[in-house]
Amino acid sequence: MTAALHSFPSASRSFHSLRRRCPLAPSGYYRAPSRRFLATKKTELPLAMSGDASSSAPLQGQAAKDGGDRAGSVKQQLSRLFKASLSATVPDEPNIEPLVEVCTAKFGDYQCNNAMGLWSRIKGKSTEFKNPNSVGQAIARNLPPSDIIESTSVAGPGFVNIVLSDKWVAQSIQQMLLSGIGTWAPILSVPKAVVDFSSPNIAKEMHVGHLRSTIIGDTLARMLEFSNVEVLRRNHVGDWGTQFGMLIEHLFDKFPNWEEAGEQAIGDLQEFYKASKRRFDDDSTFMEKAQKAVVRLQGGEARYRDAWKKICEISRKEFDLVYQCLGVHLEEKGESFYNPYIPGVLEELSNKGLIEESDGARVIFIEGHQIPLIVVKRDGGYNYASTDLAALWYRLNIEKANWIIYVTDVGQSQHFDMFFSAARRAGWLPDSNGNLYPKASHVGFGLVLGSDGKRFRTRSSEVVRLVELLDEAKSRSKTELQKRLKENGKIAEWTDEELEKTAEAIGYGAVKYADLKNNRLTNYTFSFDQMLNDKGNTAVYLLYAHARICSIIRKSGRDVEELKKTGNIVLGEPDERILGLHLIKFAEVVEEACTNLLPNILCEYLYNLSEKFTGFYSRCPVVGSAEETSRLLLCEATAVVMRKCFYLLGITPVYKI
Repeated sequence: MTAALHSFPSASRSFHSLRRRCPLAPSGYYRAPSRRFLATKKTELPLAMSGDASSSAPLQGQAAKDGGDRAGSVKQQLSRLFKASLSATVPDEPNIEPLVEVCTAKFGDYQCNNAMGLWSRIKGKSTEFKNPNSVGQAIARNLPPSDIIESTSVAGPGFVNIVLSDKWVAQSIQQMLLSGIGTWAPILSVPKAVVDFSSPNIAKEMHVGHLRSTIIGDTLARMLEFSNVEVLRRNHVGDWGTQFGMLIEHLFDKFPNWEEAGEQAIGDLQEFYKASKRRFDDDSTFMEKAQKAVVRLQGGEARYRDAWKKICEISRKEFDLVYQCLGVHLEEKGESFYNPYIPGVLEELSNKGLIEESDGARVIFIEGHQIPLIVVKRDGGYNYASTDLAALWYRLNIEKANWIIYVTDVGQSQHFDMFFSAARRAGWLPDSNGNLYPKASHVGFGLVLGSDGKRFRTRSSEVVRLVELLDEAKSRSKTELQKRLKENGKIAEWTDEELEKTAEAIGYGAVKYADLKNNRLTNYTFSFDQMLNDKGNTAVYLLYAHARICSIIRKSGRDVEELKKTGNIVLGEPDERILGLHLIKFAEVVEEACTNLLPNILCEYLYNLSEKFTGFYSRCPVVGSAEETSRLLLCEATAVVMRKCFYLLGITPVYKI
């Protein structure tokens, strides 16, 4: 794929192609009831507006306590054992948190690394311990009895190495197969989170720049939801601002009877926007009319409100087609929703002494930044900062969120740094960025680049529309799939519907995975050739690997559901144990990806799982072997975990190739 997309279909054809592809898909997002057009009316805020938001504390977790049948990740289960051991080893040193990590050496599977830190705290206080190693020996000795641990050893300055019991690992996998992979969901300490992502601008078509926010945000939401966090998926669309003045006046000028013409009056919304922008830039009279139109709109004048609603409605239909095909669900609460709350929020900040007058504007000065955060412009209008402050207040006080996550490009990092600093000064967020809640996080991401290393654009230097990109991904995927099936003589076994659905799953999945497998902070080069390659770390390779596992199970002729109840997993060979160990690390991988807001951690786990399964299958015969039952169950467990990984990444699995 080069930066020149001369092979892409026209925008209108892509739009209708998407409509044909997803006619029965559920609505991609819905809109919350909103109090719009109240910009001139001050909204009364609850008396406890700042009290709730400023009560900062670690969340020991309804989420953590209400784990249900979940035991937590292996790391969490080991940590509980070492917590008890540390209390027994150093009873006079309270609140010691276990430091349990995966062991990178060959001495064990996991490792507890508390001994050196403890020694520095207790040295000179007790004669019982002579050095860090003796502390480590005591920690290992004081571990409660457990079926989890096969053996321990102490190395160097007190590192306690743990070898897990093969029997326990096998039983854990088998229990997951019986009870469902939900029992392997991590236990997080946060009950409710807002994930603010996608957020396109009304009257502008979604382009490749929205791709990363949409799929990264969706994956973060899916992982948190799987971890039993209540997630509010928010689409903070740009549906309020000065651009609507020029759009509405352009509509009135060109189509005086626009109510009767309906959507046909506007036609291609992208071109309509460009035409109104040209008039706004070139015609001072039109600019003045557009500015007055904004005032009338914000004042709630019916004619302007109706035109605004129509423009928003047309935009949403186009957004919704993209969301349907990506399988992304959002609740829209755009800028207009929070507009009524701005006056009251700014009054509170002003009463706290945060807002000052500067050069005709009202601003908040932020330590470490040369420029202030402008919250009211010179002309008295509001901006992104004032809207974001109102939205944060609403999310903390009305929606009672503990963690608010914003998914935007890294170019907005300074804005969020200043915005969060203002919230901390107001007492809404704790001063510490550690384990105190509520907290706010900016999930920044880099650019999508073309093969020339520049921002990804078409040959005519236009941004790439998402409808075109998805259309091309599916088309190429279908061509490759048909070629593959013809070559192996299986094309006659496939129906047209199967071809369509599989091409869609692979094409859209390839686009998503190519993005998500990268650390989100880095730029990445968009290449259809690379992402649709069936070799290497690609969605195509992983989807085919899953389909192959399903084929192995089918060809065995065994009833896997019955095997789950009657069979047993035995990890007798090294490759069986390697695969089993990797499977049971699933929960802590999801936990790490959630905690660090890095989907690529899950992608790395998924790719490594596929590689470890390949090693297992190449050296451990399955069908017809004496260990067939056990190994079929390992195949099934691998497929179950892969499918959950696909789901968390927003990718639809395929079952045959």
